[in-house]
Amino acid sequence: MKFIHDTAVVDDGAIIGERSKVWHFSHICSGAKIGKDCILGQNVYIASNTVIGNKVSIQNNVSVYDNVIIEDDVFCGPSMVFTNVINPRSFISRKHEYKRTLVKRGASIGANATIICGVTLGMYCFIGAGAVISKDIPDFALVVGVPGKVVGWVSRAGIRLDLPVAGEGTAVCPETKEMYKIQNNSVTIVSNQ
Repeated sequence: MKFIHDTAVVDDGAIIGERSKVWHFSHICSGAKIGKDCILGQNVYIASNTVIGNKVSIQNNVSVYDNVIIEDDVFCGPSMVFTNVINPRSFISRKHEYKRTLVKRGASIGANATIICGVTLGMYCFIGAGAVISKDIPDFALVVGVPGKVVGWVSRAGIRLDLPVAGEGTAVCPETKEMYKIQNNSVTIVSNQ
């Protein structure tokens, strides 16, 4: 059974999956699609043309604007920001220019990070707090800074891997014992132990 706090506003036509929780002062617009087992913290806004997968955690003060797609198991930290227009002006309507942003399965976005529209965040990537992301991020990348820069790699469990930023090599996640390989600036899981 889903939970919607008394102060939350859920417009007719919004879809919210089973066991999802919507907390204080949040607003879910008509047409939004939210999966099962999600947690939407206080003061979260979900626009009409958004899709949110299962087991997604969206912390306090996050707005998910039109054309943002969030896959399963994603974490959106407190006050992180999505955008949907490259060059906004209050006196010019650019709704026809909204760009698509895709956050792939298992990604984590730190508090106060900004995701510029039109990018794809790779599976299980980890975006550090306060980073500004303006380009596509590869799977398993650890990204920090302004502008965001890949400084390392993480496992599915979010543990930093002993892999070079570029080049070739293998590493084992100390928590899960999964083996990872980097080749051609791309990290993949080689084996699940």
